Amino acid sequence: MRFRPEQHLCRHAEIRAVREQGRRIDCRAFTVWWKRRHQPAAAAPVRSPSGPPAAPLHVPRVCVIASTAAVGHAVLRTRAKRRLREVFRHRQHELPIDCDLLLIARGAAATWPLGELEKKFTEACRQIAPTGMATGEK
Repeated sequence: MRFRPEQHLCRHAEIRAVREQGRRIDCRAFTVWWKRRHQPAAAAPVRSPSGPPAAPLHVPRVCVIASTAAVGHAVLRTRAKRRLREVFRHRQHELPIDCDLLLIARGAAATWPLGELEKKFTEACRQIAPTGMATGEK
């Protein structure tokens, strides 16, 4: 599955809401903060910067954060963020479509095998999405 632009959680107020109102799951190499979005049934279409209005948002969104104190220098921070985005891209079908995630990297996110990161992320997804609540897309 692709990691589309509408899946980037980038507005400061939305990121703050996930951190302040969401729930936390510790995955050792990273921390997941998550919050369900509540959109009205008749939500107004979102205007895309390229012109016509886009459809209402029906995909999980993510913001990946890696700080110098937690991860290290720029190369390690970039590697950790890239790897966590890749894990999200591969496993996003296991999340509810109205979910906002904040993935906070730790040093191990840059060094653990990718399979181990995916395993931890899958365990977190099971806690977030009760059976049958995921998007089901593959």
